[in-house]
Amino acid sequence: MAEQVKASPRFRRLCNQFSTILGATEHEITKGPVCFVTRNRKVNASILGRATTSPLVRYQLFSFESLDSSGRALCLGETALFQNQVNRLLSNLRRNGIKVTAVHNHWLFENPRLMYIHWESIDNPVAFARKVKRSIAFLG
Repeated sequence: MAEQVKASPRFRRLCNQFSTILGATEHEITKGPVCFVTRNRKVNASILGRATTSPLVRYQLFSFESLDSSGRALCLGETALFQNQVNRLLSNLRRNGIKVTAVHNHWLFENPRLMYIHWESIDNPVAFARKVKRSIAFLG
């Protein structure tokens, strides 16, 4: 049985709302508390010539933690995307006031080329989720 993590009812409600806005596959509250949300994209790709549907290739991850009394938290995100989608996502995130912290690959010999973008913000988690949802909507 999973350990029950201490989190206020307010934090739990925010986590549920955050997850719903982002269209999460699943979410959990981990020690901290941290609201951790996952979502998998539909990505047709291969690595080393083999088709892959691994969550390691197609994931989107989001979280918030360190919620303060004004309702702002450390909000983080990451997604897999195709190389030709990088500039559009960078522009979308920046336009929404979100700091992009990394753009890199994870795999070699994948087809098509996959990239991963990480981002961060101190924001209200619901506002952050809405900004991210708008920013990534074109990814499908």
